[in-house]
Amino acid sequence: MCRNTRLFMPRLVAAIAVAYGIALFAPRVALAHAVLLNSQPAVNSTVSGPEIAVLLKYNSRVDMEHSTLTLLAPDGKVEKVAIESEPEPGLLSAKLTGLVKGAYVLRWQVLATDGHITRGKVPFHVE
Repeated sequence: MCRNTRLFMPRLVAAIAVAYGIALFAPRVALAHAVLLNSQPAVNSTVSGPEIAVLLKYNSRVDMEHSTLTLLAPDGKVEKVAIESEPEPGLLSAKLTGLVKGAYVLRWQVLATDGHITRGKVPFHVE
């Protein structure tokens, strides 16, 4: 073996051991992007109007003050929906009124406790 290899190998092994130790023992950061677990109305469901309760259940806490709901109506109009409460962490509630027969899309945007914004939609039909 050449002299440079004998000097390089111990340093390489030490560097790998340090990197492994840092990865193994470093504190874990909890990343909790908010994922919609279930909803009322359910995705692609048919409901009776003209009023329905909305419940959106996420896998993590969300910041109600920085979250939004909008409703796309059958006529193409988009209106903001007021989030009424957060009955428990990760659960948002609202009420939709004045719904007529047709296809709707409830769009949601929430700020999770990890600081990330996630978005999604819940299409449903009113009979």
